[in-house]
Amino acid sequence: MKTQPKFELPQSDTDGRTPSLHPWFALQVRSRQEVGVGEQLAGQGYERFLPMYKLRKLWSDRIKEVDAPLFPGYLFCRFNPQDRLPILKTPGVIQIVGFNNVPAVVDESEICSLQTVVAAGVPQQPWPFLAAGDRVRIKSGPLVGLEGILTEVKRSHRLVLSVTLLQRAVAVEIDSALVAAIGPSRIKQAEKSGSQVRHVPVSV
Repeated sequence: MKTQPKFELPQSDTDGRTPSLHPWFALQVRSRQEVGVGEQLAGQGYERFLPMYKLRKLWSDRIKEVDAPLFPGYLFCRFNPQDRLPILKTPGVIQIVGFNNVPAVVDESEICSLQTVVAAGVPQQPWPFLAAGDRVRIKSGPLVGLEGILTEVKRSHRLVLSVTLLQRAVAVEIDSALVAAIGPSRIKQAEKSGSQVRHVPVSV
């Protein structure tokens, strides 16, 4: 059974809404209500994070760009898990993502990576979750320091940032010249051992 990171709550915190004192959790919400739920949580004093991207949609006579959630049906929120009833009672919230009715903490570094991408304003899009492949670190530019999986799609390179808990990922357009590999390539390791590694082809 997978165990979740342990954390201790400050004794002085009683309202469950002090943003910097609590970990991030993922909330599953009703379809197309992500923005509304986020606004309600903000109005209650919670810190929430709803990453968005530009989606090109075909209308009757033209293609239009609209803002859409990177993780449809989900948003992130900081709160005291011991005082989660107000979260669950918020209209539009289906459940807190977790295991065996215990809320699961979202890795702080994964949230920080997504926030950095959103703040940088670089092109991004939802992406299938990747569990294998070469990890890379961006060595320069507005996203310097971010780590992820580099993949190639139609001659365009993308850095894939994963949210492990949700089994979702986000692809960010990136110049492969700006990244450096972290550790040996899984492809080369597989070639040496003669084993097969099942993953999306990567290019650095």
